[in-house]
Amino acid sequence: MNIYVMTLFPEMLDAALSLSIIGRARKSGAVGLNFVNIRDFSGNKHNNVDDYPYGGGAGMVMRAQPIYDAYRHITAQLPYPAASARVLFMSPQGRRFDQRMARELSREASLIILCGHYEGVDERVVEEIVTDEVSLGDFVLTGGEIAAMAVIDAVVRLKDGVLGSDRSALDESFSSCLLEYPQYTRPEEFMGRRVPDVLLSGHHANIEKWRRERAMERTRRKRPDLLQMSEH
Repeated sequence: MNIYVMTLFPEMLDAALSLSIIGRARKSGAVGLNFVNIRDFSGNKHNNVDDYPYGGGAGMVMRAQPIYDAYRHITAQLPYPAASARVLFMSPQGRRFDQRMARELSREASLIILCGHYEGVDERVVEEIVTDEVSLGDFVLTGGEIAAMAVIDAVVRLKDGVLGSDRSALDESFSSCLLEYPQYTRPEEFMGRRVPDVLLSGHHANIEKWRRERAMERTRRKRPDLLQMSEH
């Protein structure tokens, strides 16, 4: 999988996504992350990519042309037509990102992500190239980079061979409309709290049953909406 990110801050993304599981996936070749600096396509000596909004108002707006030129630079490298590219725009107005969408995106051969900044992005380039507006939730960030990193992390870890065990992704929260069951490790007792006896029994069927029951109980208590979703 190859992921291309159009951003004003490639160093920010590169640093954060060079660590832990995603960093190992990059080193192994399981995923290619390419950070394209929109300023490189500014077309002016000062590398400015923003301008005042038509109609007035506070702040600046990212210009369409540098973004479109960065997009054309990326799509020229793809082994398929640009019209087939999945282009995500990180925006609070977009579809709410969740585990289901992460699985959907993980099946793509490549992704292009646009990170906005300032007061927004010229709507014409959004209309021209974006296939999906994606939101982390009902709040506003300074730019799209943090949201893009969250999406990349969630998507890449679903690719085969990225996690130490393929089962890890299956057991996690939201993988089956349930939150994950409680986890424990050594020592057997901490601050007067003991590891549940069933986990020490070695009886795999009982352990699986206990985990399923705890996952159901935890979901019912913390996120009952997930159980309602699974019924539809």
